This record gives sequence, structure tokens and C-alpha cells, in this order.
Amino acid sequence: MNPTPPAHCTFEPDDWLRLARHWHPVARTCDVSAAPTKAVLLDEQLVLYRVKGQVVAARDVCPHRGVPLTLGFSDEEGIICPYHGLRFGENGRCNRIPSSPDQPIPAKLNLTPYAVEERYGLIWVCLAPEEGSPAPLPEMPHWLDDGFQQITCPPFDVEGFAGRQVEGFLDVAHFAWIHTDTFADPNNQVVPAYNPVETAHGFTVDYWSTVGNYPASSDFRAPEGFSWLRHFEMHLPFTATLTIHFPGEARLVIMNAASPVSARKTRMFAPIARNFDLHIPVEEVHAFNHRVFEEDRLMVETQRPERLPLDLTLEAHIPADRSSIAYRRGLKKMGFGEFFLV
Repeated sequence: MNPTPPAHCTFEPDDWLRLARHWHPVARTCDVSAAPTKAVLLDEQLVLYRVKGQVVAARDVCPHRGVPLTLGFSDEEGIICPYHGLRFGENGRCNRIPSSPDQPIPAKLNLTPYAVEERYGLIWVCLAPEEGSPAPLPEMPHWLDDGFQQITCPPFDVEGFAGRQVEGFLDVAHFAWIHTDTFADPNNQVVPAYNPVETAHGFTVDYWSTVGNYPASSDFRAPEGFSWLRHFEMHLPFTATLTIHFPGEARLVIMNAASPVSARKTRMFAPIARNFDLHIPVEEVHAFNHRVFEEDRLMVETQRPERLPLDLTLEAHIPADRSSIAYRRGLKKMGFGEFFLV
């Protein structure tokens, strides 16, 4: 049975269900402990907690009297509702009713748990896995390869729609206008031709250009005439991964995983893998990537319409937009409806 959208849902019901069938990150693994932790995905209020090594993600509501479990606390056997002390443990099952300890616990008192996976330093949740053909998790190149360092940046909140944020991550024409304080060159504005290639879960793009990727403050410079390869992998609907080929065998991989908190709020997660500059403190990596995403904020939060038009006639396009056109076509092919301005 398909779950129903939560009350006050900001998506159309059919679009909500399509999105609910996919995996979305909701927290970093390092931020989820035995204590109840709050998260929101697709307008659904979630409680996250660990018990006996297992992560549980469930609706943040006690099935007894509706109190949010994120108001509660934990012991070694689960999380405890602050109202009547009911305790919920592995798989969200109720394992204690303090007021009637000798009575059987009815199944109706169990939480509504959701599918959970831990990967790339993140907690991923799927609210409504499709029976028989569950959606795959996005892949991140090099995350587990020898010599690569794994870094999971703190989440970054955007007051805008996830689709707009992801499209910005794929957009190579805005480097020379938005990112000149961090890595781009204002005098290098031309976008060489590139061609998206459709895949089973989205598309890939190999983009070659002379736009460097060293921080603007860095003394490092690429060899004369060096062409940078940026390899994008789009996993619909909201996760894109970029592998940047630095000189030699140096590689930097950034996953842009945009979690749709609601139709107007996005929580960005950015795992990073790299095999160079391993001596630089991770805090500096966090700070640099925060600056890059912060540069994009004003654009994403002020775009109109807020939603992402999948009808290509609703906005004008330029040759540099091949990736965003492929993105919109991919979403439309998935069947998203009027919410996306089809």
C-alpha cells in the first residue's frame, strides 16, 4: 500500500509519491546517535536514532497520543516518549509500556519505520520503496578507493526548490559570473560544446574547458594549456556527482545531494573524496565548499518560478544549457506532473 503525503504537503500527491520512491539523504551519519534526532523529508517529520548499531528512521509521532518523539530521550534499548514513557527500539517496535509492563504490546503501538541506508557518510531514507523494483542509491566514484580521503561537509540549507539547486550545480556557464571569488576566472566565459549521454538513472556529461579548479587564493597553477575535465553523473531526481580531473592523477569528487525538505526548502549534503592535499584540515575543505555553495544561494532562492519548468517552452535557453535541458527532459520522462510546470 502506498503511503499518503503528510498533512500540509507542499507537493502535488502524485509528484510526492514519485519522489518518495527514491532515496534522499536526511542527515550525516556522525550527527545521528542514540538520542532522537529530527529531520524533514518531503514535508514528512522524521525521528532518527540508533539502537544496537542500527539506524531507525520513522514518523516523528508517538502512535499512542501523537507527541513528537524528538521531544523525548533515549536509553540503551531505544527512544522514550516524554508523555507516557513508551519506548521504541529496533525497527521502531514498541518494547515497553511503563503503565502496564505485564501486558502484551499491540502491534499498533509500533512506529511507522522507513527504509534506511548509510552511505558516503550520510543517512539515506526512502519513504515508499517500489515493491519488486526499489530505486538504487546514487553511486559516488572513488569513495572507497585506496588513497582517497572521505569528507562529509556539514549540511547547507537553501530556501528554494531542490530542482533549481541541482540544475545550478550542473550549470557550467555561471562559473565566470558567480564563482570568481572562489575558483573561476571572470575572463574565461566561453562554454565549449559538450553533450549529455543518457544513462539508466539520468545522464553523464564530460565537460572539457580551461576553467581551473584551484582556489583563487592558491599558488597552485595547472600546466600551460591544461584542459580540465569535469565529469558529471546525474542520478535523477536530485543527486549529481562531479569528478574533477586535476593535473596528473589527482582527483576531486563532489556529490551534490539535494534533499527536498519541502517544495520550498532544500537541505544540501556534500560528501567529498580526494586523493591530494590530504594534509589540509577538513575544516578548511568544509569552509571552501560552504563559500562556493553560498555564492549560489541568491540565484537559487530568487529564481522565478520557484519550481523547475519541465516544459522547455516556458523559459529561454542558450547553447550552454545542454545539461539543464537534459535534466528537465529526464525529470519529465519520469512522469512528474503539473507541480513542476510541465
